[in-house]
Amino acid sequence: MKKFFMFLAAVAVMAISANIAAAQDQSADETAATEQVAAPAQEMSAADLLKGSGEEVPLHQAIKTKFIEGGAGFMSLIIICLIIGLALAIERILYLSFSKTNTKKLLENVEAALAEGGVEKAKDVCRETRGPVASIFYQGLLHYDQGIDTVEKTIVSYGGVQSSLMENGLSWIGLFIALAPSLGFLGTVIGMVQAFDAIQAAGDISPNIVAGGMKVALITTVAGLIVAMILQVFYNYILSRIDSLAIDMEDSSISFIDVLTKYQNKK
Repeated sequence: MKKFFMFLAAVAVMAISANIAAAQDQSADETAATEQVAAPAQEMSAADLLKGSGEEVPLHQAIKTKFIEGGAGFMSLIIICLIIGLALAIERILYLSFSKTNTKKLLENVEAALAEGGVEKAKDVCRETRGPVASIFYQGLLHYDQGIDTVEKTIVSYGGVQSSLMENGLSWIGLFIALAPSLGFLGTVIGMVQAFDAIQAAGDISPNIVAGGMKVALITTVAGLIVAMILQVFYNYILSRIDSLAIDMEDSSISFIDVLTKYQNKK
């Protein structure tokens, strides 16, 4: 929990820093606009100057410009969704990577341990092996003295527990996949309302006012959809890894029951 709160604090600091930077940029733009009231036609942004000089606008500068145009408030929330969603996705990927076990080798080691030292030595082999498959084998060996049927039921029950552990956190990733575009749409709607307010205040439906307001409003939607697509790729990849591990668990559990049955018949 401490690490989780530290992570949330870091995210909050990043969001506040982004808001401060955006506010400073906006205030600088307003100051420059005030000083150049006499010559409005000469006002040009850094991106416009680079375009006019034929130089390519740097990617970070373009992203920063779009971030400010979209509004620091909603864009910060969308970025927070991306950061937390990626953190959860990376944590799941690492967890599943460490959960991967060479089940064929594990079964061979368990079978050899049963032949040499019995159930207790097989337990030691499972304890020393990481991953959900080894944990399932260990739970089955704990109930070996109660019969193969009990072992099989234990494996099925504990397999469900391990599947739930592998899926832990996926609901939060799904939340951020849905939340990011929703925030983008909300920013778009609010931006459209502000654009119509500007039209009403100006008393004229100027193409510049309409196009400028719609452009700013749609930036949040684009950002939200991009974040959702990025997180969706990670989400589907994690699901595929979980499916692969689940199939491996089921297949190895069947083989493990066969090994125990063979061991019991030899006794």
